Amino acid sequence: MRTPKGSSGPHRREFLGSMATAGAAAALFPTIVPASALGRGGAVAPSERIVLGAIGLGPRGEFDLKWMLPHQDVQFVAICDVRKSRREAIKAIADQHYGNSDCKMYHDMKEFLDERKDIDAVLIATGDRWHAPAAIYAMRAGKDVYSEKPSCMSIREGRKVVEVARETGRIYQTGVQRLSEEPFVMAILLAQSGKLGKVHTVRAHIAPWDDAYMRRDWLPAQPLPPKEEVDWDAWLGPCPARPYNAEYVNGGWRGHYDFHTSCIGEWGAHTFAQGQAGINCLNTSPVLYHFVDNESGDGMVTEFACGTRMILQREGWKGSCGMTFEGDEGTASCADGYKETEVSSPALLEEGKKLVAEYKEKTGRALDHVRNFFDCVKSRQQPVANAEVMHHSMATVHAANLCMWLRTDLEYDPEKEIFPKNEQANLWLDRSYRHPWTV
Repeated sequence: MRTPKGSSGPHRREFLGSMATAGAAAALFPTIVPASALGRGGAVAPSERIVLGAIGLGPRGEFDLKWMLPHQDVQFVAICDVRKSRREAIKAIADQHYGNSDCKMYHDMKEFLDERKDIDAVLIATGDRWHAPAAIYAMRAGKDVYSEKPSCMSIREGRKVVEVARETGRIYQTGVQRLSEEPFVMAILLAQSGKLGKVHTVRAHIAPWDDAYMRRDWLPAQPLPPKEEVDWDAWLGPCPARPYNAEYVNGGWRGHYDFHTSCIGEWGAHTFAQGQAGINCLNTSPVLYHFVDNESGDGMVTEFACGTRMILQREGWKGSCGMTFEGDEGTASCADGYKETEVSSPALLEEGKKLVAEYKEKTGRALDHVRNFFDCVKSRQQPVANAEVMHHSMATVHAANLCMWLRTDLEYDPEKEIFPKNEQANLWLDRSYRHPWTV
């Protein structure tokens, strides 16, 4: 599904006037032309299929792939993973779905991206450390990207993703899927529309495990497996060289500074984007972060330039990745365990249903996050969780982490993307990349 240089596409639709604000600075992308993909027959013509590949699929990536496979206009053709066991597992899932043995396996990302000119889009579901570099490599190779979250390891890395998406004209969607789920969208729209009155407080769920400080040591060395089984150097990628330990590869990288974005990033990658959407702040970040003397950041108060507070909250939710909007005239709340949006009055629920219907009609967006991505691959419109949305919500994550690590209140300038009164914090705006894994 190649796009010629110099062509132009339709304007992005608004998220009721604001949810797409974060992407307003991005250039309009080229219109689509039919892919020269090998299709599988059926109702969708082969030339209209999106050819899909994947990089680094563990359990979450496998979930995403199974979510994507039923879409009839998508053909999954290849998996690239540094672990043989995961390559084989994903190939087995794809081959069973299509009833053939066509899914190809790769262990080298560069070879995969260089060789597979036929691939239009990639699903990236590596650990946190690889999300941004892999997305940048893929976009430069002409692929659209659906990247799992947390989607960058530093403020400047997030900015780099935005810049490369603009430079290459690629579609980028980060996996903060609750921006496309109706109960969450309803709460966001109620807050945006003024139905709650002036929203003075947002509560954003952070993960109730690990802590904000993370481990700075590393696990004891174990014998390296054969490179064909696990390419440890490639698994580490841009991170500092560390001795091999199987616990890392099996998911134990969480909670380690080298590889993770802490309990704040784990769910804040979702909930900060959700909260910022509801107060029309997807194109910015809080300007003040108030240190709390605990291990997790629970109770941290952040303040936006408009005066609205967003409070990090660890407990008190019925399900994961919750958010609450508190206004002068009402409240709206949602988390994964809620059957529907919880509101302070029945009338707000009825208003919310109307807002969702209007939103769907006005934007044309499916309330299905991967469908929104695939639709945008074809239309070249910006998806709901585009690179700008990712960057500004992840800047909030990184600033909150720095507030904890430096054990002090911080002032952040979201325009200049610096900490104007704390030079020590500015030293943490980026992370060093290990050669040759640079972007």
